[in-house]
Amino acid sequence: MVQDPFGDLRELYQEVILDHGKHPRNHRHPPDASHEARGDNPLCGDRITVYMRMGASGIIEDVAFEGRGCAISTASASLMTEVIKGKNESEARALFECFHDMCTKDDADPHAHGPVDEDALDRLAVLAGVREFPVRVKCATLAWHTLAAAMTGGLKASTE
Repeated sequence: MVQDPFGDLRELYQEVILDHGKHPRNHRHPPDASHEARGDNPLCGDRITVYMRMGASGIIEDVAFEGRGCAISTASASLMTEVIKGKNESEARALFECFHDMCTKDDADPHAHGPVDEDALDRLAVLAGVREFPVRVKCATLAWHTLAAAMTGGLKASTE
């Protein structure tokens, strides 16, 4: 029997997704949010609201979410809130674009959208496997589309 050299890595990634899915970080409604948007993935039934507080200097001082969804959607929202906090809007958008490419392209170039936080991309890599399951890409990117809507003052985002 041939052993899968990536089996341990896949198992670790699954554990991280399950942990964030069952115990999401920043799952709350901050009372002082300056931006918010609602996201909907009608295909899977995921619904999310992203809350964000931008400081006067343009730094994302707090980001959180509420809602319900599958493990991938919840894990993605949880991870997103951890890696976005402390970034400015352009850094957050670059991370979103890199993450989206990671989830949709086999040959994604992490530097295609300018300088990006390598540690954040490493943490988000656990979700890159959704690329093999196109219907799950919408689950993984819903929180990010919702964050983008919140940053632009939009009230709603959808994966449709």
